[in-house]
Amino acid sequence: MGRWFDVHAFATGGPNRVAILFNDISARKAVENRLRDLNETLEGQVAARTAELRRYRDIVEATTAPICAFDTDYRLIAFNKAHNDEFRRVNGFDTKLGDVLPDLFIPEQATTMRALMARALAGEGFTEIAAFGRPEFGQPYWEISYTPLRDEAGNILGAFHVATDISDRLRAERELASAQDALRQSQKMEAMGSLTGGVAHDFNNLLTPIVGGLDMLQRRGVGGSREQRLIEGALHSAERAKTLVQRLLAFARRQPLQPRPVDIGSLVSGMAELVASTSGPQTRVSVQVDKDLPAAVADQNQLEMAILNLSVNARDAMPQGGRLTVAARAVDLGAGHRTGLAPGRYVCLSVADTGAGMDADTLKRAIEPFFSTKGLGKGTGLGLSMVHGLAAQLGGALSIDSQPGRGTQVELWLPTTAGAVEGAASSATVVVNSGAGRALLVDDEDVVRASTADMLTELGYEVVEAVSAEDALRLLDEGLSVDLLVTDHLMPGKNGTDLARDFLQRSRTARVLVVSGYAEVEGVAPDLPRLVKPFRLAELAARLAEGVSQ
Repeated sequence: MGRWFDVHAFATGGPNRVAILFNDISARKAVENRLRDLNETLEGQVAARTAELRRYRDIVEATTAPICAFDTDYRLIAFNKAHNDEFRRVNGFDTKLGDVLPDLFIPEQATTMRALMARALAGEGFTEIAAFGRPEFGQPYWEISYTPLRDEAGNILGAFHVATDISDRLRAERELASAQDALRQSQKMEAMGSLTGGVAHDFNNLLTPIVGGLDMLQRRGVGGSREQRLIEGALHSAERAKTLVQRLLAFARRQPLQPRPVDIGSLVSGMAELVASTSGPQTRVSVQVDKDLPAAVADQNQLEMAILNLSVNARDAMPQGGRLTVAARAVDLGAGHRTGLAPGRYVCLSVADTGAGMDADTLKRAIEPFFSTKGLGKGTGLGLSMVHGLAAQLGGALSIDSQPGRGTQVELWLPTTAGAVEGAASSATVVVNSGAGRALLVDDEDVVRASTADMLTELGYEVVEAVSAEDALRLLDEGLSVDLLVTDHLMPGKNGTDLARDFLQRSRTARVLVVSGYAEVEGVAPDLPRLVKPFRLAELAARLAEGVSQ
């Protein structure tokens, strides 16, 4: 390896004499070379580090999440563009380096911000959710993650946080939770409806022989006047039980909509006692019905349920008590009425209360399914939507007038009809026809079948009994010829509706009557004659007298 020398030449003594001094500087040269290499390396490292820092800065600046760093005095020492933009959006002004961050917020938020920053400056890394911003600009909810900043020795120099506006996420979570609550309420109501429908069906089966037996004793004049009064009282109680079961079925929605002429005045007057007992002692109930009210097209069971729903809503709007008014009047509507109904004559059935009333926003959403102001578990939000749907199905309309502090009035508009109102036939109108023919009676309940067989026999029919649809078809296959099929709908195996269809395929001239404790909408076809349990001889005779053939 060569060496480096520093050479000096100078004259000495006589002429032509030169002295040369060699100074070995190899070590110094080696050091200089090393220094030069270090300088070149350092420049490269600085350039690389500068580029790296620039990349980090570009990344931070490009990040849409607000990021800011602060020192131990809570002063801003760095922040990205997103931080300033978001701060301006919710506070109305810009931030700048050196600002004491907590002092930029309104007092209650300043306290919260200082407490969060203090935790980070104490060395804690954490994430919190809090609302920041001025009310006039909105107060979003932020998810803020804090991280301490330390030097090489581990001493805390400050901290920084990264924030994310999660207001939309929280809103979506609340809406999802509300939808889940509504679904649970709907499922609970469906379960209650199924249970109620099943219980009501069983009660109807129990009531059928009771009503039939009492009806027979009354018609045959069994006993003296005292016994007849007792029978009359028992029949009256049985009819009230029948009405109650029909209302349970309407609540359970286990009956198809059957529009027909209904005496609204009698219906409303007849429900006064039930509305009063449902509303409680603190509510004064008033019933106002116009004289000579025309009949309206409605489903009586569903209409009764609608009145009960509206009455319960009115009661709940008056927790301290008040006045509840149920009214019915005839109105001639002209063109352009607020209900949007076509001109004509209508019956307006209204339920009004003196309760808290509703503001404009609540009123707009009042008929939305599952919307309720009663709180979780206290209301399904289905009452008004069901009444609205009923009105639409019947060709009518629903209108609501309400103001905070002035109560609410709900009006159900129903089209009138000149058709005759159906009433319960009396025993005096029953005509016994000894030549009625042969009837095939199908019911899996022995006592119900026996009661119905007695009625058919008294009406002049020769009765053949079967315990199931399969048993009935076997008899028909064996050559049994009948003029009438009377069958229960719900039975083990084949149901009564399917049996009636098979029977009509065999005999085009015969008649059928489907009897049931309740009729699922999708169960009994609307074109088949139906009779609802329990029934009396007069009702059975009236239904058969219609002579509906298929």
